[in-house]
Amino acid sequence: MSNDGFSVGGSFGGSFGGGPAQGAGQPAAPAAPSAPAGPSGLVGDLARPTPAGGAASGEVIIDVTTQTFMSDVIEASRDRPVLVDFWAPWCGPCKQLTPILEKAVESARGAVVLAKMNIDENPEVASQLGIQSIPAVIAFKNGQPLDGFMGVQPESQIKAFIERVAGPIGPSPAEQVLAEADTAHEAGDFARAAELYAGVLSMEADNAKAFGGLAQCMVATGDVARAKEVLAAAPEGIAGDPAIAAAKAAIDLAEQAGSLGDLAELEARIEADPGDHQARFDLAVALGSGPDKEKAVDHLIEIVRRDREWNEDGARLQLLQFFEAWGHKDPATGYGRRRLSSVLFR
Repeated sequence: MSNDGFSVGGSFGGSFGGGPAQGAGQPAAPAAPSAPAGPSGLVGDLARPTPAGGAASGEVIIDVTTQTFMSDVIEASRDRPVLVDFWAPWCGPCKQLTPILEKAVESARGAVVLAKMNIDENPEVASQLGIQSIPAVIAFKNGQPLDGFMGVQPESQIKAFIERVAGPIGPSPAEQVLAEADTAHEAGDFARAAELYAGVLSMEADNAKAFGGLAQCMVATGDVARAKEVLAAAPEGIAGDPAIAAAKAAIDLAEQAGSLGDLAELEARIEADPGDHQARFDLAVALGSGPDKEKAVDHLIEIVRRDREWNEDGARLQLLQFFEAWGHKDPATGYGRRRLSSVLFR
């Protein structure tokens, strides 16, 4: 069994209920540094005692020891896959993986169980499996190791791993509501979309797409102040998410557009002097935060065509800000990218 160069072996014919299990021909894992006294500090409180009954009690995240491995992993995996997370308190990457792994398992809604094994306190199983580096996660199914991975992985890859061992899981309730919210947003029903995005946040308080979508709805209805309040309430951990960045870009555009004054005056200036790049640029910014996005693109492309270096390549950079604020799914983004490519690479 292997995954991206990661392999495990070992026999499970013996019992894990007593002393150290003997792995047939398996090298012993290197001795790990002693665990520091006190709480490990890992998200999810890894030091908590194993719930009575283990996975059978309905828990999807449990702690497992050498003594409970046979019942909580080997036997339990005959009912549903069990992911064993081999970790240690001194392992920095383990602390990074833990919250991602837990979230993915909880999102699987009972399709798998996550069993955490502290190899400092329980080195025998890791030794029998030949595990020499952590974090390492191995999936057991029908009493046997099926697949695994090493190191920190993004949530998307962990979800794919879970579906590989447990089968398709489908979208969660929050994901279903989020898809409905996105559809309403794209259709211009911002009131309905905002209601749905708020509903997602009531289910997942750290959902970056819901925060970004709700802020975008506020911008679209002209309430920039509330859009800022929405983003200010977002957890720091999602500040770098593309959905949050797009909402910030949309707020910046709306504020720029609000300071430009009468659009008819800008149009008159351009008609009188087609080389008035500043007027054309300002008009594009104003149009870019409204329904006439393709016209905004056309004006910026005209500046690039006439004078690529104007305002330190300002027209092209403004287009990139548009693309970020609008999102890659917006037809205007695709239109703008095609037009920009035709000008730059003609």
